[in-house]
Amino acid sequence: MFSSANITKNTLTIIMAGGKGERLQPITKTKPKPAVPFGGKYKIIDFVLSNVFNSGLRKVYIITQYKAFSLNKHIKESWAKWTGLNEFFDTVSPETKGEAEQWFLGTADAIYQNIELIKSSNCDYVAIFGGDHIYKMDISQMIIYHRMNKADITIAALEVPVNEARRFGVLSVDDDFKVNTFIEKPSHPPTIPNRDTCFASMGNYIFNKKNLLSILEEGKKHHHDLDFGKHVIPMMLNRGERVFAYNFFDNFIPSMTPNERGYWMDVGTIESYYEANMDLVSVSPKLNLYNYEWPILTNQGNLPPAKTVFDDNGRRGANLDSLVCGGCITSGGTVRKSILGPSSRVNSYSLVENSIVFEGVDIGRHCKIKNTIIDEYVKIPEGTVIGYDHDGDKKRGFTVTKSGITVVTKENFS
Repeated sequence: MFSSANITKNTLTIIMAGGKGERLQPITKTKPKPAVPFGGKYKIIDFVLSNVFNSGLRKVYIITQYKAFSLNKHIKESWAKWTGLNEFFDTVSPETKGEAEQWFLGTADAIYQNIELIKSSNCDYVAIFGGDHIYKMDISQMIIYHRMNKADITIAALEVPVNEARRFGVLSVDDDFKVNTFIEKPSHPPTIPNRDTCFASMGNYIFNKKNLLSILEEGKKHHHDLDFGKHVIPMMLNRGERVFAYNFFDNFIPSMTPNERGYWMDVGTIESYYEANMDLVSVSPKLNLYNYEWPILTNQGNLPPAKTVFDDNGRRGANLDSLVCGGCITSGGTVRKSILGPSSRVNSYSLVENSIVFEGVDIGRHCKIKNTIIDEYVKIPEGTVIGYDHDGDKKRGFTVTKSGITVVTKENFS
């Protein structure tokens, strides 16, 4: 049996965290998708970085690109502080490389532009993971699987119904999960042998270092916008290399609850982002944030405890079925089935329902807010009503989705 400790020491991890998150506009107007808050106190990127950290991986580069300042700041103020001797979490972006500045043109192009980081490492394996999904995963189990199969590349795969597979890159596999073909968004996706489900690529890969360097060098000769899904994986299949799928459903973490097994969320749209957050305030959420054997880590900050103020009839500070972060004050208002980000305030006689409130938001008196996402540091004036009249919300410049979720940013109250 392979030692997970030895394997993780021989693995270099690269996190792809440059996504714009265009479908999350206007939330991502000033920050990249991995820097978007999730579950109140976290950033989306904290989930993959927690997976990396909890899996024992310590040699980590985070490749950033789009409006990366806030993301770089978050990583340096939190993750960089937790590394010890001979361990590192470091950010790399086009504007900070010291070479000719050039934006990344594809997922594999981003790795190619940083190829010297791989060449100079003493690793045997390279783990390349996306930075904009919500899930828990012991990556060391995937690395062991990769080595046991003597694979050249192993692709993390979600087992999904046929009707959902059409929006993914789909892997055709044999009985041993060896990949035969890779098809982007097929109209007739191939199923897993003896099952009525398909393998969809999660965009997470384990490479042998030698094979990765070789395929990047070859691929860049033919594709300026080198991409893993479009170019690298098909090229490796054409070269006859050993390509395997790793079933994410088989991955276990300590104290995993049954309904958490196989949980993975893209949160790439306002609707999916809202639904994933709202799941957290349910009685039995699919994602368990209270598993102390696999903690989701982030910058805790030096904030005082959350506080409720007043207990008078008609003016009672109450947080019900909600997640409330440190530094929050609910002062004579009611918060129901909502998430309050750090240092937010809800003032007297206001009602906040089924909403996501980011850090530093101040909601004035006599406000009524429901089914709304409020961006960071927005000050809501006294008496404001949001989420009850969609046509009226649009006229005021708020973004309203087809499903009736209203999004409010600082620009709306400038």
